[in-house]
Amino acid sequence: MPSRQPTGSPLVLVSHRGPVTFDENGEAQRGSGGLVTALAGLASHREALWVASAMTDSDASVSHAHGGGAFTVHSPAGGDYNLRLVVSDPHAYDRFYNVFANPMLWFIQHYLWDLSNAPDIRREEIEAFEFGYNVVNEDLARAVVEELRDDPEPVVMVHDYHLYTLPDLVRRARPDVFLHHFIHIPWTQPDSWRVLPSRIRQEIFAGLLANDIIGFHTRTYRHNFLQCCRDLMDLDVDFDRGVVHFGGREVWVRSYPLPIDHEAARRLARSPRVKAFEDELLRRRRDYLILRVDRADLSKNILRGFSAFDLFLEQHPEFIERVTFLAQLMPSRTDVPEYAEYLERIEALVAVVNHRHGTPDWMPIQLKLRDDLEEAVAAYKHYDVLLVNAMFDGMNLVAKEGPIINERHGVSILSENTGAHEELGEYALSVNPFDIQELADSIDAALTMHHADRRHRSEGLVDIITSRDPGDWIDEQLTDIRRKAIANAQ
Repeated sequence: MPSRQPTGSPLVLVSHRGPVTFDENGEAQRGSGGLVTALAGLASHREALWVASAMTDSDASVSHAHGGGAFTVHSPAGGDYNLRLVVSDPHAYDRFYNVFANPMLWFIQHYLWDLSNAPDIRREEIEAFEFGYNVVNEDLARAVVEELRDDPEPVVMVHDYHLYTLPDLVRRARPDVFLHHFIHIPWTQPDSWRVLPSRIRQEIFAGLLANDIIGFHTRTYRHNFLQCCRDLMDLDVDFDRGVVHFGGREVWVRSYPLPIDHEAARRLARSPRVKAFEDELLRRRRDYLILRVDRADLSKNILRGFSAFDLFLEQHPEFIERVTFLAQLMPSRTDVPEYAEYLERIEALVAVVNHRHGTPDWMPIQLKLRDDLEEAVAAYKHYDVLLVNAMFDGMNLVAKEGPIINERHGVSILSENTGAHEELGEYALSVNPFDIQELADSIDAALTMHHADRRHRSEGLVDIITSRDPGDWIDEQLTDIRRKAIANAQ
């Protein structure tokens, strides 16, 4: 990776989550989520300051202990980070996170609303944007501007849907700033954004268009964003060049598919703890293993996956007692009513399928409600079918992690609505995530596929997944930052 900074200055990274969070004893714990994994590579290879929200009382205590300023922290996952945790008013933070960002923006950007019933936007949601979402964005923007005070060539990289209004606030305070914003979740088509009141929608788009570059995982999301700028904001858009004209500036809109650290994943697969889980899995393994590893999020489409397996067993009884569906799910956002109800429905459906098809010696679905990376990696090594049937997904790193660890030339069943499908669809069994019959048929096709075809598909997936690493993803963006900075100066 080149060592030169994009404009000769350290980077300021801004995200909702930081690289670590702190427990009640003040000990650092690795931050969760794919975004943290992606940014950790950038912060560890570049001189960078990471600005993030204090998400817990313990985070706030550590921030106060450092006078609210930046400090160096070592992550248990490895690497030292220069971090500033920003404390927001708890009531404002609750409105920001639990009322507006989740679920409002998340639901819009994953097409999750049942529009005949929800959302009902009232004063609570409008005030959550004004006095929650904007307040937290203002708190983080203020911290960013303070950190830029002595920087003659400021470069700020903002991440994800929590911080859409921050770039405009930073731009107003420092017109000379270079702003890059990467969005890690899908960008939906214009009509989905009409759920929001027009004033809020315009404020969000104005905030985003204060950036110099806006990045997405796929060309589809890039195209959807350009469409929104044209149809919702009535802006001049160049679809071929990926440029939006806004406020007398050219905003570049680009796609940068996120790779995984495939070498690190393979090293982890050889660890003693993975081996212990692997031994237990092989002891219990039947002829075939179907695997899914997910957060228990509505967008992951878990219920339809189990329904398709139920239908598969009904239509193919020859697989009774020969196949196990192992689902490792991490409970997610259980304080949001829709998510708590979804988890209950998952457990209820698993009970129904197991009762309908199970025998005294065999349980068709093995459900594990926990987040254990080593346990998941052990299962990656031995699946015959990897099921990724999300309704919509920004990228989905499971679709990339599984194939490079798997030792059985397992078949990937991949939703056409995942970001990963744009790269991997040629070698996966593509499915419409809403078509349960097609998914059941794909399970049958995968389990009965000739070994030569399995090998061809598996090797094709591995070639694509290992062709880039997180360093390439970082360099692609930094190269565009340098190019755009030169264009701005001309």
